[in-house]
Amino acid sequence: MSVKKFFILVSATPVLALLAYGLSRDLGSFPSPLIGREAPSFALSLFDGGTFSLDEHRGKVVVINVWASWCIPACYNEAPALEAAWQRYRERDVVFVGVNYQDREAAAREFLARFRHTFPNGPDLGSRVSIAYGVRGVPETFFIDRDGRLAHRHVGEISFDVLMQQIERLLNGAGGLS
Repeated sequence: MSVKKFFILVSATPVLALLAYGLSRDLGSFPSPLIGREAPSFALSLFDGGTFSLDEHRGKVVVINVWASWCIPACYNEAPALEAAWQRYRERDVVFVGVNYQDREAAAREFLARFRHTFPNGPDLGSRVSIAYGVRGVPETFFIDRDGRLAHRHVGEISFDVLMQQIERLLNGAGGLS
């Protein structure tokens, strides 16, 4: 082996090791720097023609789910749990909103019809909401407390049990940001 090839190999090894380490990490293991801070304000045009404004829901627990129709199987698996949790908590000062991420409108509408989602959903045009919340992939679910602070971020498919646990914690004023 020539000296030049040896130096190239030695130089590339740390870079490859760092890349391998990064690829082996779970994105959910990196905490959101937004936890405990005021949730970024946004307004979203909804698929039903209405508008959702986060500021209008101050004083309520807000659940934001970022999803896409191409997110298979995670978004498909969690969709029934989201609708069930919405139905359970909608009369208890809990608001759900779905933020459709980098999707085609027709596919997104088919997804919503398939899972009979009745909570507000709208496309994240220009990825503004996703960027503001630091979304790294779909699905991700964010929980905002009554004071408008981001209390919890769940990366990946969410279950009905986790939804209930986080919502109950916020409804009971337990705080304890996570």
